Amino acid sequence: MYSFLKKWGKIVAGNKSRFATLVVWILVIGILSSIWPQVNQEETASNNLLPEDAMSVEAEKIMQKQFPNDSGIPLLLVWYRDGGLTDDDYQSVQAAYQQLKKDPLEYQSLVPDFGNMPVEALKQPASQDLEALTTPVFFEEDATTEELQQAMETLKNTINDLTAENSFDTDIGEDGLHVRFTGPVGIQTDAVELFSQADVTLLIATVILVLVLLIVLYRSPILAVVPLISVGFAYGLISPLLGFMANQGWIEVDAQAISIMTVLLFGAGTDYCLFLISRYRDELQLETNKYTALHKAISHSGGAIMMSCLTTVIGLFTLSLAQYASYDRFAVPFSLAILIMGVAVLAFLPAILSMLGRIAFFPFIPRTEKMAQELEEKKGKPVRHPKTRSRFSKSVGRLVTEKPWRIIAICTIFLGALALVVPKISLTYGLLDSFPKDMPSREGFTIIAEHYPPGTIAPVQIIVDTEGKDVSLQDQLASMDITESVSEPRTGEENQDYQAYELTLAMDPYSRDAIDRIPAIKNTVAKGLKDTGIENAGDHVWIGGETATLYDTEEITKQDQNLIIPVVLIIIAALLLAYLRSIIAMIYLLLTVVLSYLSALGLGWLVIHYGFDAPAMQGLIPLYAFVFLVALGEDYNIFMVSNIWKNRKHMPMKEAIAEGVGQTSGVISSAGLILAGTFSVLAVLPMQVLVQFGTVTAIGVLLDTFIVRPLLVPSITTVLGRFAFWPGKLWRKK
Repeated sequence: MYSFLKKWGKIVAGNKSRFATLVVWILVIGILSSIWPQVNQEETASNNLLPEDAMSVEAEKIMQKQFPNDSGIPLLLVWYRDGGLTDDDYQSVQAAYQQLKKDPLEYQSLVPDFGNMPVEALKQPASQDLEALTTPVFFEEDATTEELQQAMETLKNTINDLTAENSFDTDIGEDGLHVRFTGPVGIQTDAVELFSQADVTLLIATVILVLVLLIVLYRSPILAVVPLISVGFAYGLISPLLGFMANQGWIEVDAQAISIMTVLLFGAGTDYCLFLISRYRDELQLETNKYTALHKAISHSGGAIMMSCLTTVIGLFTLSLAQYASYDRFAVPFSLAILIMGVAVLAFLPAILSMLGRIAFFPFIPRTEKMAQELEEKKGKPVRHPKTRSRFSKSVGRLVTEKPWRIIAICTIFLGALALVVPKISLTYGLLDSFPKDMPSREGFTIIAEHYPPGTIAPVQIIVDTEGKDVSLQDQLASMDITESVSEPRTGEENQDYQAYELTLAMDPYSRDAIDRIPAIKNTVAKGLKDTGIENAGDHVWIGGETATLYDTEEITKQDQNLIIPVVLIIIAALLLAYLRSIIAMIYLLLTVVLSYLSALGLGWLVIHYGFDAPAMQGLIPLYAFVFLVALGEDYNIFMVSNIWKNRKHMPMKEAIAEGVGQTSGVISSAGLILAGTFSVLAVLPMQVLVQFGTVTAIGVLLDTFIVRPLLVPSITTVLGRFAFWPGKLWRKK
C-alpha cells in the first residue's frame, strides 16, 4: 500500500502531471454537467415513504379501487376569528366560492356549492363555538407542486380583495379574520417551499462557517480555501452523477437528502482534506523538495484516508436496506458523496497542493531546519515556524499513559450517565410536528384540532372483505371506548364483498394513545368477522388513515433499526479487523463508538427537550444519528490508532500511544470542530427533523472528538498494553 500510494502521488501530483490532473477533472465535470441533469433538478416531491405491503398503503389502494373519489386532492381553507365568525366573514366565504365557480383556478377539479348557501346553512359545518369554519377546494391529482402554489397564490389574492384585509399573514393571536391553507395540498406546498427557501441559506452558511473555522484554526487564508475548492470540484462530479441516476429511475432523491448531503460533503470532505494537509505540513519540515514531501504525505496518510472513507461509504450505504423510503433515499447520495470526496482528496487535492507548495501555509510556512537557518541568516531575525503539536496535545498524550484507569472511570461514568437518558426519549413521526409552529398549514391544522372534535381532523378508515357473508360491524366499532362516531358501511364498486367504515376517534388521532390503539381496532374488527365464520379474519381487515400511517411508520422504522444497526456494526467490525488485524482493538473501538452514540442521543434529547422546548424527538433521528456517528466516529479512531500502530514498530508501548495522541490530536480536533460546525448549520433550517438531526450529530462529533478519541480510546489502549494488538505480530514486542 505504501509503495502504491507513493507511485500514485507521483502520477497525480508530479512536477509535470499536476496540471494534467487539474485539466482532467475540469473536462470530466464539464462533460458530465453538460449531458446529465444536476441532482436538484431531479428531486422528487413524493411523500409515499412506506413500502407497498404496509397495511395503511394497502388500505389506500383498496379505497382508490373499490371506493374511488373523483373529487381530487383537497386544499382546506380554515376561516378563524377569535370570539366567533361574523356574518361578514360568512359572506366573504360565499363570495370566494362564487368566484371559484365563476372563474376556476388552474387545475381546480371541484368546489362545493358554498357560494349559494345562506349564512345560516354555512354555520352548520362550523365549529361548535362558531370561531372556525373549514371549507375544501379540490385540485387535479396530476398537478405539480409549482402549479398548486400558483393556484393558491391566486386564491389568496382573491380572498384578500374580498375581505379588504390581509387575512393570511397576520399573527393568529391578533383580532380580525384569519385564513390558513392546510390539508394535503397546503402541507405538500409548505414542505417544498421550506426546502426551496433553505437550500441557498444552507449552502452559504456552511461555506462561511467552514471558511471561518479553517482560518481561525490554521491561521492561513490560502489553506482555508484549498479544502473548499476540493469540495467544490467533488460536488461538481457528484451532482450530475446523482442527477443521471435519478433521471434513469435508479434512485429517488428528495430535498431533505440533498440538504444533508451538502452538509456532509463539506464536513467530512474538509476532514479528509485536513488529514492529508496536516501530514504534508509535517513532511515539509523534513523534506526540502515539496514534491517529495507531498508524495510521502500521500503514502503515509493515504491508507488511513482510504480506510476511513471506505468505512463511512459502506456504513451509509447500509441505509439502502431500509424499507422506509426516507432512509433509503439517503443511502446512495450520501455514500456516493463520501466516495467521490475520498477520490478527490487523493486524486485532485494533491495537484493543488503541489502547485501551491509551501505558500499554501502562509504566513506560517513550514521549512526544514536547514532552510529556516538559511532564511534567518539572510533576514537577520528569527523565522516563525508552524506548530505541529501544541503543549496541550503533548500533555494529553502524557496524561492518558500515566493515569489511564482514572480517565477510563471518569469518561465511562460521564458518557454512561448520558446514555441512561435514552430510554426516556419521546419520539414522534408526524410530518406537521417537523414544521415551524407558525407555518400556515400547521397553524390551520392546529385551529381545526382546537375547535372541532379531535378525531374529525383525521378519521380512521376501516376496510373489510366479507367474502359475501352478511357482516355488520357498526355496533362493535361504536362500542369501543375510543369511538366518537362510526359511519354507515359503504360497499365496493367493483367487488361488493368489500365494506368501508369511517371511524371518528374520541381522542387526538395523532396522539401516542391513538397510534397504540390501531392493533386493538384491527383485532376488534377481525373478531367480528371471525364470529360470522370467516377464517383467517385478520387477513381480511385493513386499517387506513393518518393514525394507521403513523403506526405503520413506527413499526417499519423499528424493523429498519433492528436490521441496519447490527449490519453496520458487523461491517465496520470486519473493516477494522482487516485494517488493524486486531480482534481486541476492533472490539473496544466499536464499544467506545457505540457508547459515544448513546451518550450523544441522551444529551441531544436533553438539549432538544429542555433547550428547544420540543415535546418529542423526530422518530427518524436515532437511526440517522447512529449510522452517521458510528461511521464518522471510526474515521477518527482509525486515523489515531493507525499512528499508534506505526509508532509501536520503533517505540515502547506507552511512548507510542503518547506520541500517537500528540501527532493526531491537533488535526482531529480541528476536523471534529469543523464537522460538528457544519452539522450545526442545519439549525438554520425551519424543518425540525433537520434541526434535531444536526443537533444530535454535532453533539456526538464533539463528544467523540474531545472525550472518546483523545482520552478514552488511548487510555484503554494503555491498560491493554501489547494485548491491544492481539493477535497481530506487534503484540509480542515488549
